[in-house]
Formats: sequence, C-alpha cells, structure tokens
Amino acid sequence: MAISANRLELLQIADAVAREKTIDRGIVIAAMEDAIQKAARSRYGSETEVRAEINPKTGEIRLQRLLQVVDRVENISTEIALVDAKQRNPEATIGDYIAEPLPPLDFGRIAAQSAKQVIVQKVREAERDRQYDEFKDRIGEIVNGVVKRAEYGNVIVDLGRGEGIVRRDELIPRELFRTGDRIRAYVYDVRREQRGPQIFLSRTHPQFMAKLFAQEVPEIYDGVIEIKAVARDPGSRAKIAVISKDSSIDPVGACVGMRGSRVQAVVGELQGEKIDIIPWNPDAATFIVNALQPAEVAKVVLDEDAERIEVVVPDEQLSLAIGRRGQNVRLASQLTGWAIDIMTEQEESERRQKEFQERSTLFMEALNVDEMVGQLLATEGFTSVEEVAYVDLDEIAMIEGFDDDTAEEIQARARDFLAEQEAKLDEERRALGVDDELRQIDGLTTAMLVALGKDGIKTIEDLAGCATDDLVGWSERKDGETKRHAGALSAFEVSRAEAEAMVMAARVAAGWISADELAADEDVAGDDADETEEEDAE
Repeated sequence: MAISANRLELLQIADAVAREKTIDRGIVIAAMEDAIQKAARSRYGSETEVRAEINPKTGEIRLQRLLQVVDRVENISTEIALVDAKQRNPEATIGDYIAEPLPPLDFGRIAAQSAKQVIVQKVREAERDRQYDEFKDRIGEIVNGVVKRAEYGNVIVDLGRGEGIVRRDELIPRELFRTGDRIRAYVYDVRREQRGPQIFLSRTHPQFMAKLFAQEVPEIYDGVIEIKAVARDPGSRAKIAVISKDSSIDPVGACVGMRGSRVQAVVGELQGEKIDIIPWNPDAATFIVNALQPAEVAKVVLDEDAERIEVVVPDEQLSLAIGRRGQNVRLASQLTGWAIDIMTEQEESERRQKEFQERSTLFMEALNVDEMVGQLLATEGFTSVEEVAYVDLDEIAMIEGFDDDTAEEIQARARDFLAEQEAKLDEERRALGVDDELRQIDGLTTAMLVALGKDGIKTIEDLAGCATDDLVGWSERKDGETKRHAGALSAFEVSRAEAEAMVMAARVAAGWISADELAADEDVAGDDADETEEEDAE
C-alpha cells in the first residue's frame, strides 16, 4: 500500500474501510495518521516527536515536528532553546512545545508496509471495541444466528455484526448443527480477550427457556405473569415456576396455551424437552409440594435454618416422586432452593417409632424410672431431660397415673441428672483448656464451651476472631446440589443472630471494640432492618 499524494483517494479508502467494518470514519483517519507518524519517525529518527494531521474534508496531509522549549538544548531532535522559541512565538515559556513544519514524505516500500500494518491493527482494535460495546448490553437476550462452522464439538455462530460460540457443554445433548443451519441461543457472557470480544452463547441455560416462554406468551412479555424460578435437565425434563399478578389470569393455563400450542413451541425449540409448569407460592411447603408434581405428597416437615425439607409420600408414589435417576426430586430441589429428603409413610412411621423408643430409653436411664413411665413422658411430647426438669410442675402432674409427689420426684431426679452432666462437661471443658472467661458470654452453655474447645476455640480472642458461619455453619449450592457445612455450634439450636451476638460480645470483652461502638452498630443494623421491612411492605 502506498499512501499516495492523491488526497481524494485517501479519503475514499477511509470511507470504504469504515463502511466495511462498520466503524466510525474518524477512527480510520486517526489510524492513518498514526501510520504516517510511524513512517515519518523512521525517516526523521525515532527520537523525533512527529505529528501527522489529515484534513477530513480535503485529504491534505500536514507533518509537524514537536520541539520542547528548554533552557539548555541537549538533543536538537526534540528540544529548542528558549531564545530561538521566542523568535517563533514571543509568548513561549520553558516546558511548552513548538510545532515545526516538516516537508512532505515520500513513502518507500518498507515504510508503506509498516504503515499498512498500523492501519490494519488500529482498525481491528476499533472493530473489536465496537463488537464488545454492542454485545455487552445484550447479555440475557436470545440472539439468532447462522452456524459458521463446528469444531471439536463447539459451534461458531455468525451473529451478523459479531461472532459467538456455543461450547459443547452448552448444547442440548444429541443435537447436531451443520454449517449454514439457523440457531437460536442465549447470550450469557461477553468478555474482552486478547483475540477480541468473546460472545458466549448457551442453549442449556435455564434462562434460555425462560426467554423462549417470554417470546411465546404475551402475558410474560407484558409482565402480567412472572417467571419466578427455572430448573432444567437439558434435553430431558424441566420445571418452571410462574405466578400471575392478575387474579383473573391462570398462569399455568396461559403458559400452556390453546391445546398446548405455546408450550409446544418451546418444547420444539428445546428438542422435545418435557416441561412441568408449576404455580409458584410464597409458602415454601406449598411450593415444594407443587414442585414435586406429578407425585402426591402426604406430609412435609421443614427445617428452615438448614433449608431442608422432609417430604412424606404414599408408598406407591415413591418412585414417581424421586423420578428416573432422581430427576424429579433433583429438579424440584433446584427450583425451590431447598434440599429435599423423600421418604414413604412406612419409613416415616418406623422413624417415629425409633425416635419414641430412643426418648423413652433416655428418660428411663436419666431418671431411673421404669419403661412405662419413660414411655408416658415420651408420649406427652417431652423430648429432653431439660424439658422435664424446668417445665411447670402441673404439666407433669397432669399425666394420667401421676400425682404431685410423683411429679416432684421425677423433676428432682431430672435436675440431679442435669447437675451431674454439668459437672462432667465442666471437667471436660477444663481438660480441653477452654478459659473460664468464656463463661461471661451470654447464651454459651457448658456443653457449647466443650464443643468450641473441640473446634479449637478456647479463648475470648479465639471467639472474637470467628465469623458467624464458623459457629452455625453455612450452606453452599454447587451444581444444583446444596451442601451443608457444619459449624462449631451446629449441634445446638443457635440462630445466626444469637451467634453474631456472641461474637460481638467476645470482641467487646477482648477490647477489640468498645461497648459504645457495638451499640452504634446495633442501631445501624436496626435501622437497616426497619428499612428492609418497609420496602418489603411496599
């Protein structure tokens, strides 16, 4: 390429490149100026500060050399003395730059080739920036494209003004695309990379199905029906939870459509993936029962702290509730965000009998009573010796066959047992090296101190350095499965708020924060909680 003296041709080239690459004409002209500057430096010396300007209307090229005004010249290629500078510009001062015109430049073959490389590089960078800016705001949209090529199981898609990739694990199993096929996919990520913006597409993403429903169901697009959650086993089965903001519109019926026309359009795009449309409910138990459809549920028991739920189903419904290879219960768990344990009515009955027997045995051994008394206490709903020891005496005396004297004797034995256990635990605490100072912290029992000691928390400073999760544990959701990590006090009924209060009290006792700072933090937390409640109410 020779940048000729034909100024009109120069502007025509800039216009053609700008149109072809769909970038701004000014960017192409700026790239040409950079190329001319690079070629000029090779002609006049690499130290020379050269500036090239192309008139965007006439195509005229002006070359100038910038010289810095200095008191004493050390390099004549880049500096000019203040005395000489004042002859050209009387207002010049030290540190200013003086522009000195340079004669027109005749490009040789090497200079022209170098200039071409600069222009190509600058234009390519501008094209990448344009692609990134265009697609970074389209994350979360469905795009249509044409398959450009398939390589190593990945599909490269021509999106018109960009190029996307559907990786092998983002394709629905067993679907095959050939060059020239039209494809619809979900944009889930756009990244800047060395070789240009990478547009990552997916056909297995849960939101791909949600967006397809939004295209097929006008009520979802208009916001009358809201998709609350989606869970997919791509190519096999999916569950989608929907709710209507208009009580007169059935959200499930609207998504199914007349004779299933709407849902079938989505099923067809997803290669026959079966879709269960489930009504969302704010009540977790009801929602989980809905999510396990088509299985019938007899009873549910929630553990809100662990986000776990036990579901009891009739014996003949067990295989339906679990699904093939656990698919139904796995999708229900992903949809609701709860870990789900399924058992039959017979298994639940056996477990209850086992728990009843364990409680009866506990009372027999701890209180030194016969089997009948132990079973009576268990039948009345007592679950621990602590309950027996500190419950109102009348509640024990009201048990059939008991009187006041019997109740007093049972309660006295319970308290003696607890005192004996407390002494043993305190001895174990000392053996573990847990400081007496930790007894100051409200809410910590001796049994808890033993548990902390076994977890290596033995001083006020150790407790002060803990996070709430270290005490109560935490849940981690990975690959659709919820994994529960135990904390030092997970075996005790300690809420997150109680654990946080213990840690903050330890920090005050350790001198890390003052009581006034703690009170200020609690006031701020209370204000935040009030604001959250107000927002929820709105």
